Amino acid sequence: MEGVNQTKFVSEFILLGLSPRPEDQKPLFILFLTIYLVTLAGNLLIILVIRSDSHLHTPMYFFLSFLSLTDICFTTTIVPKMLVNFLSEKKTISYAGCLTQMYFLYALGNSDSCLLAVMAFDRYVAICNPFHYVTIMNHNRCALLVTFSCSFPHFHSLLHTLLLNLLTFCDSNVIHHFLCDLSPLIKLSCSSTFVNEIVIVTEGALVLVTPFLCIAFSYIRILVTVLKIPSAAGKRKAFSTCGSHLTVVTLFYGSIFYVYLQPVSTYTVKDHIATIVYTVLSSMLNPFIYSLRNKDLKQGLRKLMSRRSI
Repeated sequence: MEGVNQTKFVSEFILLGLSPRPEDQKPLFILFLTIYLVTLAGNLLIILVIRSDSHLHTPMYFFLSFLSLTDICFTTTIVPKMLVNFLSEKKTISYAGCLTQMYFLYALGNSDSCLLAVMAFDRYVAICNPFHYVTIMNHNRCALLVTFSCSFPHFHSLLHTLLLNLLTFCDSNVIHHFLCDLSPLIKLSCSSTFVNEIVIVTEGALVLVTPFLCIAFSYIRILVTVLKIPSAAGKRKAFSTCGSHLTVVTLFYGSIFYVYLQPVSTYTVKDHIATIVYTVLSSMLNPFIYSLRNKDLKQGLRKLMSRRSI
């Protein structure tokens, strides 16, 4: 009984990271520091451009600015601790710090997911119901959608964090990952994880899949509507407003489904790459994907740069 009490209140975990070889640590530090700085600069620039240009004060860009803000917070939850561990011999994270990181990992990751669903709904209304777009996507409804997208995931994350806190850890405190994720933490537990796994399979899958189904439904309706447009130019114009969003959705959900739509027991080191894609790379690439394929954003960026140079 004494041993169990000691392991329940384990003070820290060891994050093995991406590579055990000492010669890899400095190159990885430089790589992820660069990615982090590019992510911050790109997403902050998107927010500044949208706020500074009145022509971009529309629902689509309103949602995009919150997606960029969420991406900044999401990446900041993960990368700074990675950078510290790359340069540290003792790659540890406190028990409380680990649960805190996992909480924000799921809260902000699911906020991203909900915002992508809201953006798909916005495109659906704009293309399939253009005459009522202004009425449907009014300011109050947009604010409500953003509030829900950024608040509901916190309840989901809190549930999993509290359930994880009930587990005991007695065999090892070594996490075979570069962050505190639910699956590798559950694998470390020596107590029953039945409730945790049931909640992951039911509530977790529901929270993960529902936004994706909303996106899929929106784009099926968009596709049906666009195919009815007689002119090729009209079809291209309609699809051009969705191309960037579809690219981001594919990158984000492709890697998430690879990691999470599998039993906890099958989670392996190979899932690290997919985790990097949806936690780090997607946040860095989003500003480039949206700006390179969007004339309004590029024009807004030129206006912002011209004002800064005066």
